[in-house]
Amino acid sequence: MARIFITGSTDGLGRATAQSLVDNGHHVLVHARSVQRLTAVQDLLDRGAIGVVGDLSDIEQTRDVAEQVNRGGPADAVIHNAGVLNGAHIFQVNVVAPYLLTVLIHRPRRLIYVSSGMHRGGRTALTGVGSSGQRRSVSYSDSKLYVTVLAAAVARLWPDVLSNAVDPGWVPTRMGGPGAPDDLRLGHLTQEWLATSDDPEARTSGGYWHHQHREKAHPAVYDHGFQSELVNHLARITGERLT
Repeated sequence: MARIFITGSTDGLGRATAQSLVDNGHHVLVHARSVQRLTAVQDLLDRGAIGVVGDLSDIEQTRDVAEQVNRGGPADAVIHNAGVLNGAHIFQVNVVAPYLLTVLIHRPRRLIYVSSGMHRGGRTALTGVGSSGQRRSVSYSDSKLYVTVLAAAVARLWPDVLSNAVDPGWVPTRMGGPGAPDDLRLGHLTQEWLATSDDPEARTSGGYWHHQHREKAHPAVYDHGFQSELVNHLARITGERLT
């Protein structure tokens, strides 16, 4: 059975993913931004899941999250699920935190980054993004473009790791809203499949997936120059380089 860490797993797709993986006998590390939020997954903790706590909008707490994961030994897979739809912390939570955790958590065999079909409306310009005195706001679409590019960059730079991005669809979660038209189960099935399956398709890297089917992502995702620009930008912000 695999050891799998899932960020943002106290509700929505993250919790659904965690519960399904626990049901299937995997060793799951669930993540909450505070100790109080862990109560939302007490049933999973009672069944053997391990709690990891840290606010991903804070760079030092994000570093501590990586340390907590590493203390228990190597993870087989990490699912970067945590995300915010709006507010001042979109870039930090949706992009910087996945990057920093990717660098600091002992390299797993599989990495899954939760993206969105909205990434296709993202902008590629990085000037003034995420630096002190930030000069350009980052939209949700921008952030999902960046994290999809990050997944592709990791696939290219780390050929020994299976790195993929997933569009879960518009599903009825707290973020998606009760009227969302997509199937909640299909919204997390692909993440689980990429994290655990021995299916030959699931053992590929560099894909952008929707409901277990590869799709074409924004052209910038496949641009090695932009991949390097983003990775270097995040290295400057965090002081940690993806090597």
